[in-house]
Amino acid sequence: MTSLPPPAKKKLGLVIDLDICVGCHACATSCKEWNTGGYSAPLSDHDPYGADPSGAWLNRIHSYEIQDDSGGRTVHFPRSCLHCETPDCVTVCPTGASYKRAEDGIVLVNPDTCIGCKLCSWACPYGAREYDYDDGVMKKCTLCVDRIYNENIPEEDRVPACVRACPTGARAFGDLGDPDSAVSQSVAERDGFNLLEEFGYQPVNKYLPPRQAAAPLAGSAVESGAAAVKASDGSAIEQLFAWADRALSR
Repeated sequence: MTSLPPPAKKKLGLVIDLDICVGCHACATSCKEWNTGGYSAPLSDHDPYGADPSGAWLNRIHSYEIQDDSGGRTVHFPRSCLHCETPDCVTVCPTGASYKRAEDGIVLVNPDTCIGCKLCSWACPYGAREYDYDDGVMKKCTLCVDRIYNENIPEEDRVPACVRACPTGARAFGDLGDPDSAVSQSVAERDGFNLLEEFGYQPVNKYLPPRQAAAPLAGSAVESGAAAVKASDGSAIEQLFAWADRALSR
């Protein structure tokens, strides 16, 4: 079995803001594209345009309908490896293929020594490990380790592909072992939380909870616009354009 290194001072990871994630899957597709040519390459696809597609994805997005005091809303929940402090996926590995780096806390799989026994996937409570049937090995999020340290690309691109692709800024990357880092401060300010904290694996990646939706104010722009549309003459589309013209001219 594989042993864990001493706790790393540097803890690279992701912070995901569930309040502004729109579920566009840009993070998943950019992850797939980068890693198909990177450390975990290739990521298999089977019948991708057919009725029953399958393949290896290192990042997946789930969407949930929730009800709260302000009404219903959809929460999009991206899920990938959380690079835990004490990951059972590492300690159950019989060959040492699954390991945690001492220098930055990233959890990786060595495809050259992985035998595809799937013990790590059974041990992971987050379902973050993917078995690649083409290669016969386990694959997972690497935090784009072959990208974040690559000095041959512009500095702004030295972040995981999912972070670079996110159109809303819902994903942030940094050192969660540094309390003064931007990601650590955002976790502290927004009460960021661990996924399934009761399991005790101490995930490095954090989630920021959705904010409580504010009730619309009386006399708001939306209500005023709706009233203007209702009061004007002409067809529905003419009413809409008339209101939009007034709103944009302010």
